[in-house]
Formats: sequence, C-alpha cells, structure tokens
Amino acid sequence: MSDALPSLERSVHAKNWRLLLLGALAILGVVVLSALILIQQRTDLERDRAIARQQHSFELILRANQLSGAISAAEAALGRYVVSADRNLGQQYADQWSKAGEQLQRLRQLTGDNPQQQREIRALQRAFAQRGDELNATALYSTYKRHRDAWGSYYQVRESVARKRVEALLDQIVEQERGVLRDRTRAAAQLIENSGYASRVLSGFGLVIALGAVVLGWLAVEAQGDRALADADAAWERERTAQLREAVAAATAQLRAEAHEREQAEAALRQAQKMDAVGQLTGGIAHDFNNMLAVVLGGVELARRQIETDPREAARHLDNAMEGAHRAAALTRQLLAFSRSESLAPEPVDAGMLIRGMRDLLDRTLGDTIQVKARNQGTDWRIWVDRHQLENAVLNLAVNARDAMNGRGILTITTGEARLAANEVGHCAAGDYVSVGVQDDGCGMTPGVLERVFEPFFTTKPVGKGTGLGLSQIFGFVRQSGGGIAIETAPGEGTTVTLYLPRHKGTDVAGIRAPVRAEPTEDSSGPAYDILVVEDDPRVLAATLAALRELGHRAVGCADPLRAPAAIERMQTVDLVMTDVLMPGQTGPEMIAGLEGRLRGAAVLFVTGFTGEASAEKLRDRPVLRKPFTVAALSRAVREAVVGEAQRMGQAAE
Repeated sequence: MSDALPSLERSVHAKNWRLLLLGALAILGVVVLSALILIQQRTDLERDRAIARQQHSFELILRANQLSGAISAAEAALGRYVVSADRNLGQQYADQWSKAGEQLQRLRQLTGDNPQQQREIRALQRAFAQRGDELNATALYSTYKRHRDAWGSYYQVRESVARKRVEALLDQIVEQERGVLRDRTRAAAQLIENSGYASRVLSGFGLVIALGAVVLGWLAVEAQGDRALADADAAWERERTAQLREAVAAATAQLRAEAHEREQAEAALRQAQKMDAVGQLTGGIAHDFNNMLAVVLGGVELARRQIETDPREAARHLDNAMEGAHRAAALTRQLLAFSRSESLAPEPVDAGMLIRGMRDLLDRTLGDTIQVKARNQGTDWRIWVDRHQLENAVLNLAVNARDAMNGRGILTITTGEARLAANEVGHCAAGDYVSVGVQDDGCGMTPGVLERVFEPFFTTKPVGKGTGLGLSQIFGFVRQSGGGIAIETAPGEGTTVTLYLPRHKGTDVAGIRAPVRAEPTEDSSGPAYDILVVEDDPRVLAATLAALRELGHRAVGCADPLRAPAAIERMQTVDLVMTDVLMPGQTGPEMIAGLEGRLRGAAVLFVTGFTGEASAEKLRDRPVLRKPFTVAALSRAVREAVVGEAQRMGQAAE
C-alpha cells in the first residue's frame, strides 16, 4: 500500500505535468493564432487604406488631366467658332467650358482633405475664372458678328498669363500628387513586406508549437486516451472555424465586387436612358416643326394659285397655313428663348398695367375655377422689355400654376419693387428691379424637381402634355433681359415664382424690324401621273394631295401604311408611291419593302422632315424629298422620280 501510494502520486504528478504543458502550449498557440489574425486584419486594413489613398491620387491626377483636356477642347471649339461664326460651334464651346468647370469642382472636392492643395485649387479657380472671362469676351465678339475683333482677341488670349497660370498650376498639382503616389506606393510595399516577415516568424513559432503539441499528444494518448480525443475534436473545430472564416471572407469580397458592377451598370443604364429620352424628344420636335412648315408652304402656294379662280378655296388654304405658322412660331419662340438667341423688341413697360391688361386673357385661359388676384405694390417704375415675351412668360407661369393646383385654387400675381445686391438673385447686378411674382396654393415642388426645374426638356407632366421648354424659355428670356428668377416652394405649400427685371430710367427707343423677303416660286408643268400618297399626319396629307391635284396629277391619299397594299389594289394604275419615312406602325422603307411585288414598275419617292432618317432607314438609293417643300419642288421631285424609275427599268431590260 505504501509502495502504491508513491506510484499513484508520481502518476498524478506526471499527468498534471502533461496537462500543464499542454495548457501552456495551447495558450501559446492561441496567442500565436491571435497574433496572426490581428496582423492579418491590420495588414488588410492598412492595405485597403493604402489602396484607397492610391485610388484617390489616381483620381486626382485623372481629374486634373480631364480638366486640362476640357479646357483645351473649349479653346479649340472657340477657335472654330471665331473662324466660322457658327452658333452651333459657339454652343459647343459653352458646353466644353461648362464641363471644364464641373471637372474643376470635382477636383476641389477631391482635395478637400489637403489644405495645401486647397490653396492651389483656389488659385487655380481664380486663374480659371480669369481665363473664362478672356474666352467669353472673345466669344461675345463673334456673337455680335464683330469677327475682326474676335480674331484679334482670340490670338491675343491664346498665350495669356491666365492660361499659362492654369497650365502651371495643373502641372504642379499633378507632379505633387505623383510624388505623393510614389511615397504611398513605397509605404504600401514596405507594409506588406513587414507584415509578411511577421507572419513568417509567427508561422515558425506556430510550427514549433504544433510539433510540441504532436509529441505531447502522443504522450497524452498513452496516459489519457479520452483527453487525446478531446484535443482532436478541438483541433477539428479550430480548422472548421478557419475554413468558415475564409469562406465568409471570399463571399464578402464577391458580394462587394457584384455590388460595384451593379452600380456601374445602373449608372450606365441611367445615362443611356437620359440620352435616349433627349434624342427622342428633340427628334420629335424637329419632325413636328417640319410638318408645320409643310402645311404653311403648301397652303400659301395653293392660295397663290387659286386666289383668282377660287377665292374661297384660297382662303381655306391660307387659314391652314396661318394655323401651321402660328404653331411653328410658338415652338420657335420657345426654342430661341431657351437658347437666348431670339431677337427681342424691347419697350418701356409698366408691369402693373400689363398684368391688369392681361386679366381677361388669364380668365379665359385658366377657367372659372381659378381665382386670379392682381396686386400692384410698386409705384411708377418701368422696365425695358419685350412686352409680348413678358406676357408669354406670365401666361406660362399661370398655366403651370393651374396644373399644380389641379385646375382649382387661387392664383396671385404681385408686381413690386426691389433693390438687390450683387448676385442676391442669380447673377443679377446690384441695382433697382421691378418684381413680378406668380403665387399658387398648389402641390409645390420637391427639392429634386426644384433642382432641375430650368433644365431643357425636363417636365413632370404626362407624355404629350408638355415639351419641358416652358420654364427654360422664361429663364432664357429673363437672363437675356438682364434679370433673374427666384423660386420659393415646398411640397404641399404651393409655389411662388418671382421675375426680377431691371428698372428702366432712359428714354424710349423705337425698334427696327428687318423686312421679310418672300422666296420666289417656280411653276411646273408636265404629264399627269397616278400617285398614291402615304402620310400619317392629316394636315400634311391634305396639303400634299391638294398640291398634287393642283399640278394636274391624280392623287389618292392613305393615312395608314398598313392599308397601303389595299389602296394600291384599288387603283387601276400606279405611276408613283409617295410616302413619309417615319410613321406609327410601320416605316416608309418597311412598307415599300413589303410592296415590292405589287408596285408594277411604279416609282417611289420618300418624304421626310428629320435629317438623317434616310441613312438610318436604308432607303436603297430611292429619291428623297425633304420637308418643308414648295409646290415647284414637289413637281420636280415627282417628275424626276418617275423619269428616274423609267430609266432604271430600261437599263435593267437591256
């Protein structure tokens, strides 16, 4: 018994020694594993920060280069504008300079965390503004057709101090950021190298600990099998945890990549949808405008021909022409006012008296459910402005207010006086202004709508209810008159739009209007043909049929391209098919392609009012008559189409 007790004590001591050693190794292993995890996490964090700083440097350099490119593009566009005096090139210059301003603003945001770069950016903004003033002055010479002054100014500012200052500051910013990028790259590489060295050292310790654990485990298996099994289970659990951690990290990285790709795809889709919407809207405006001109020209020429023989028919054609001219003039005024290119006929105007004189027009336009109140809080101040444009602006604002109130509410128009400081309202200079405010108690506007309210083609109305040019037209008219616009609105609290126009203190000046020259017409004669006219616009169709019949042809109309085959079958002979290009349901080229077997040698004449449609629709070298067209041009096109088809058929027979 006495011998067994020491043996038992030795066994207990040996077991305790193994347990203590195993515990020490386990603690050391946990410490090493924790250190590895901590180092890995710290390395990942520092790497992400280094990558973010590198991306920031790359983006800053890229933005600086884009700003330099935008400035160069704007100067090149200005040079072309000065040489050609083409207003489209002038608009390109304005667009390019606006893009340069956006790039400069983005560059300022990117350098917000660096005081030194902020000082350089402020200096760059001053040089950029000075450069913009020089270029704008040059552009104004071309705008006012002072070409010699524009050329001289352009060559004078090509190598100005402001330009050299902008280029020097951009080069300085790029070179400084490149130096920072090199330092950050070296620091990131050093960090990775240090982390790798620490990981290798700790991995070596981990390997030694693992070997010791294996030996101790083998000893523990001899002494205590259940403890070895528990150690094996613990090791398996640790391995499973590591695998789960790696799987979670991989899944997280994949989700981040997918989210980034999705954001890029959504941004590209939004941009594509925006450009598609603008393209469709501008194309539609061009198409409608050419249809209006076709009605005007056709009606006027037919009235000329019938004024002696049939005055009543001539009057009907003149009425159609007048309607088309009014619609075209309204659309033209909107477009020109938006672009600030319309010639104004200013005169001294008393705003209060003008609003009082518009009461009947406003009552008829807005209806009985809108109560119109006019308040004149001014004295005898006048403004130097185009009366009709101001009336049109007030009427547009009143119609918008009616729509915002859903056709029922109180509309208040207030005229008053204001003394504004510089840039207190928009870009208005300091001075005296007459204010015209239009207030409604409608739904109001959200901040998102208010931010885009003056954008061209932007509208919250349903499709077909507005072109989105109303407020853009008003904005262009007010800016062209030297004033500004202020809007106060909130959802559910109504909207107040106030126009500020400069006070007029001078004497009246009579406006001068240039005479309008009529385009000479040409009479045409020749054989009579049987012609099928396919046109979806009823006014254009009626005018075209009347013109063809006036020329002596036998014309049949068809308002739907899908019904053209039946119309051809009903005609005994067909010498010519005259068709519009863009029509709902089926285009003109598609219709002709389906009628190839039924044309029986008839000629084809395409009519279009949208430039570029012919090439886009693949018209197969068929003759094209552009809208708007005169009766003489129609006669020539018909004769040339028929004669050309006959020659082509003769060459094919040979």
